[in-house]
Amino acid sequence: MNDFDDEPPACAAWRHELAREGCEVLFATRTTGGFRFDGHACAVEAGLPWHVAYAIEVDRGWATRSARVTADAGGVRREIVLASATPGRWLLDRVPAPELDGLVDVDLAASVFTNALPVRRLGLAVGEAADAPAVWIGTPDLGVARLEQRYARLPDQGDLRCFAYESPAQTFAARLTFDRAGLVTCYPGLARRVDLDGR
Repeated sequence: MNDFDDEPPACAAWRHELAREGCEVLFATRTTGGFRFDGHACAVEAGLPWHVAYAIEVDRGWATRSARVTADAGGVRREIVLASATPGRWLLDRVPAPELDGLVDVDLAASVFTNALPVRRLGLAVGEAADAPAVWIGTPDLGVARLEQRYARLPDQGDLRCFAYESPAQTFAARLTFDRAGLVTCYPGLARRVDLDGR
């Protein structure tokens, strides 16, 4: 049973740490078919300041239906639009992108929010694991590629849901924690959730 039973909050924020300096803010809206997420991330990374804005729509099962992403860095502005009329089939800037066939989620390099998409969609129980390859969108170039990923559900830590995350091509692994709405609370070395309640 999927125990991510809370709806996304109306807004959320993360502070980037270690890998880069900056922050990400997110605004969630319920739609007739699911949710829309509007977010902004800005940071300085390897001496380069950049800003990324995104609008992502998911259906009721948390499969990504569309993503519009813009990036500004070094005086250069870029934009891409991904659309999926059928889960696993994509148009990239209105052109079929068969190299992305079979991918259901998007993963923005600029965002920790997008880790919520496969976690909510898969609904893994403790002890379960699944591959979740995604459409990877780089920052700030907005290059698009296939990214192999895997999530394994670990025992809960109080109210937090814990996952082992792997990206074999990037030889990267981390232990991520999520709240009951499926939003990252801690992504070690990258970002930590900001408490908006002031408690």
